[in-house]
Amino acid sequence: MRLDPDCVSALYAAMGDARAERFVCHAMEELAVLLASSQVAFEARNSMEMTNALYSLIALAQNVGMGSLARVALDLVDATRAGDPVAQAATLGRLVRIGDRSLTAVWDLRDMSV
Repeated sequence: MRLDPDCVSALYAAMGDARAERFVCHAMEELAVLLASSQVAFEARNSMEMTNALYSLIALAQNVGMGSLARVALDLVDATRAGDPVAQAATLGRLVRIGDRSLTAVWDLRDMSV
């Protein structure tokens, strides 16, 4: 699993069920948008736009317990800074796969708690 359930549980405990539910739903939507933005920026060879999207993704992923997603996004930032297009492409592919799994894990976790 690519999700820290303790982090999600802590969010619910700190915010209350309704507010945490809204926060997690919004975070999932925003993560999906940031993943797509990263892909579009990569294809357009816009390193600055991609890096900005990745930094936002990292912060949000850490807030909702998606440490693996945040780490891979940071790896992509590093590959971008190094100017290595092969490493960028490979890491972006990994980021998308982990992002898909992480978002699915959140939905699964939410379904179990309902």
